[in-house]
Amino acid sequence: MKHNEFIIGATFWCSSRLWRCTDIGTRVIVAIRLDRVDVGSSAPEARRTLGRAEAEVEGWFNGPPYAVAESVFDEYDVEGCSLDPGET
Repeated sequence: MKHNEFIIGATFWCSSRLWRCTDIGTRVIVAIRLDRVDVGSSAPEARRTLGRAEAEVEGWFNGPPYAVAESVFDEYDVEGCSLDPGET
């Protein structure tokens, strides 16, 4: 993808993972991962992984601010992004 193809709130694929664009900078894209959420805890038995549907129901993707970490994609990363999951 090209930088100007990203839209805040829209989804895209990168490295076979689904992402939602949360911010567009001059040279970077910021996004949250949607296909899974790793819930951490200091107690090992409380750690878990949520799928997209479960994470949405629990409100993990509501924001900003988001309960999940945002990732930054630089100009080299965006070259590997696509609107089609089969192209990444």
